[in-house]
Amino acid sequence: MWIITVFSNGENIKIFEFDTEKEAREAFHHIQGYKILTEMVCLEPSSSLVAI
Repeated sequence: MWIITVFSNGENIKIFEFDTEKEAREAFHHIQGYKILTEMVCLEPSSSLVAI
């Protein structure tokens, strides 16, 4: 899972979720504001997620 977190106007935070890296990177170029692209990786079949 790929996540884009966007900080705009110093107050608003938006989070976008994508299934593939390609989708996320395409959207990343079109989104305005300070943004962070993160890949979420599941290490075990449990509900634990780790951000890389």
